[in-house]
Amino acid sequence: MTRVAISGTGLWIPSEIITNEELVTSYNQYVEIYNTAHASEIAAGSVEALAPSSSEFVEKASGIKNRYVIEKKGILDPTRMHPHLPQRENDELSLQAEIAVKAAKAAMEAAGKRPEDIDAVICSASNMQRAYPAMAIEIQGALGIKGYGYDMNVACSSATFGLEQAVNAVKSGTARAVLMVNPEITSAHHAWADRDCHFIFGDVCTAVIVERLEDAQPGSWEVLGTKLATSFSNNIRNNFGFMNRSEDSDPAARDKLFKQEGRKVFKEVCPMAAEHMAEHLNTLGLESTTDVRRYWLHQANLSMNQLIAKKLFGTSELTPDQAPVILDEFANTASAGSIIAFHRHKADLKTGDVGVICSFGAGYSIGSVIVKKQ
Repeated sequence: MTRVAISGTGLWIPSEIITNEELVTSYNQYVEIYNTAHASEIAAGSVEALAPSSSEFVEKASGIKNRYVIEKKGILDPTRMHPHLPQRENDELSLQAEIAVKAAKAAMEAAGKRPEDIDAVICSASNMQRAYPAMAIEIQGALGIKGYGYDMNVACSSATFGLEQAVNAVKSGTARAVLMVNPEITSAHHAWADRDCHFIFGDVCTAVIVERLEDAQPGSWEVLGTKLATSFSNNIRNNFGFMNRSEDSDPAARDKLFKQEGRKVFKEVCPMAAEHMAEHLNTLGLESTTDVRRYWLHQANLSMNQLIAKKLFGTSELTPDQAPVILDEFANTASAGSIIAFHRHKADLKTGDVGVICSFGAGYSIGSVIVKKQ
């Protein structure tokens, strides 16, 4: 059987950053404007007043301190509360493709790969800029890669689900090497005016090269196994889509942006993710407490990862060495979070060390990839 490896990773980071303090100042200005405009309805009890936010609340609720965004001025404008991303002409490279190309080039350089060495491109992210043509095909064309490309979306689990497809393509022989990219422009579908979640997301793009182990450079990561699972839930949802117009629904309605029942997600997803990883490791004869050197977990909420640690190890938290945290710097970057953690925190591991890349999110969906340093 063909042995497969992750041989290179790439990361693109926007140049603009929003601190909790900046975000809260803007949000509280929005709250003041809203409450003033609806003062009579609030007094009559027909409209509920909005509550202000605070930096302390944000960090305690999430562990987030900052987030990178492609455009911050529009987000911080209390009369707008979303980024200003100018529309590009059809003959221009789209924004999502542009950031994917940048991350992809970094991953290709790390893997020592040229465009002619790669046979497929998978663009896997929580949202696609358009329905068609596929973003992956545009990225493929911009990079000069032959073969094929396609898009896929499994929300925050998109990267691990994309990795399994890449691994399967290499194993089956339909591709020598696959580029899997995660261009996450989360700021565009985020509800910046919702106190319960206005602080959650940030923008970024990650890329991974998957290829035959025999062709990979020394120090690559052999993929020992992948495991995916889904279970339907409405607790994380975004109803924006091509049918909205035909439904005569309000395109600006709250349900057309990211929305979640945070407490339910916390209680339901954490045990699912812990059990998923434990079962996956068990199929390979590995123990979560003794055989795994590092966990690169989805970066959604610090408390979620601590609860997963408790379920896995019976301890209240994993150390930064066991499970690196990038959430404080990047916030939740949807599917890219676990890949950022892997990209940033893998160089110090030794030959033979085993690690787990795991993501989880809307669906519910959970994906894990178990790797071993070569």
